[in-house]
Amino acid sequence: MSSVKDILIEMKDMSELMVDLAYSAVLFNNKEAAEEVVTLENRVNTMNYEIKKQSLLAARSLEDAEQLTTLLEIAEAAESMGNAAKDLADLALKGFEPHPVFKMVMEESEKNIIRLTVREGSELANNSLGDLLLLNRTGMRIISIRRGDSWIYGPDKETVILVGDVLIAKGSEAGTEILEKLVTGEITMDDLVNMEDYIDDED
Repeated sequence: MSSVKDILIEMKDMSELMVDLAYSAVLFNNKEAAEEVVTLENRVNTMNYEIKKQSLLAARSLEDAEQLTTLLEIAEAAESMGNAAKDLADLALKGFEPHPVFKMVMEESEKNIIRLTVREGSELANNSLGDLLLLNRTGMRIISIRRGDSWIYGPDKETVILVGDVLIAKGSEAGTEILEKLVTGEITMDDLVNMEDYIDDED
């Protein structure tokens, strides 16, 4: 069983990811990103319930209860963020067309957030992010990885990508197109080297 601390850390990371995905889903009409938000929202709700349950079992006195109240409020706030992100994602799933002003504001960031699955035959599989240098070569940052029912938040250069991993990546539109081809095996890393221009890291 995970500790309350571990659950809170995961809730924080997950709620932040949900907000990024939800805005991207609405802006780019990305239904896959919206569906990921819905899945994550269910997990956040479950984790909040687990924190409440563990807190009730841990409270032995009035003083304990008062100290645990702060943790419960933080968990509740994280769940509220997740619920708000789901409300945004629902707009994308319903085919909502965002107001032009919203698009103007969001496009100022010049960042797209996508969800891609690593396919058999992709050169990304069984290689670490440090070896692949995806940020330098594509302009896309892998911000999290879903592996089955588990998540890797803020993967580092030692993180190895596997077939079936769902990559959550953030970057430019041009970089998105390249990463989409890499995860399917349509192009290789050598193909990138042979391209005339790399996409500069925009961070």
